[in-house]
Amino acid sequence: MLTQYAWIAWLVLILAFATIEVFTLEMTFLMLALGSVAGLLSGLFGIPWWAQFVIAAIVAVALILVLRPPLLRALRRGSDPARSNVDALIGAEGTVVHTVGGHGGQVRLQNGETWTARLSPATEQADVAVGGRVLVTGIDGATAVVVPVERRTAE
Repeated sequence: MLTQYAWIAWLVLILAFATIEVFTLEMTFLMLALGSVAGLLSGLFGIPWWAQFVIAAIVAVALILVLRPPLLRALRRGSDPARSNVDALIGAEGTVVHTVGGHGGQVRLQNGETWTARLSPATEQADVAVGGRVLVTGIDGATAVVVPVERRTAE
């Protein structure tokens, strides 16, 4: 009885994987759906249910390893290489407007925007004074995480 209605299970899996793929666009679920198609086709030829499962798994893994990488390269080839939004701020230099420490401050970035900023935990410096140069290493919400560009020694 299980093998008689296995085609329904394969159709459900194919539809589920195809639906998930529409939302993720990472090609993994597309390969699983195609593996399920292979399982469905093998079931139509009267192959036992356990062999259908093995065939579907082998086809899905083979497609993930062989077909998915070139499909992803082709999909990403047309993407815009220019960084935008928050990603464009990483690596930007700025000038301290209000003293920046571990708990806050303000910097004016090279693009003219003024951002709330705090020092990166990786820095050992206590504060960066007004007029000091900083480099944005990350964005945490609406706060730029910065490190000093040059360290000044006390005289």
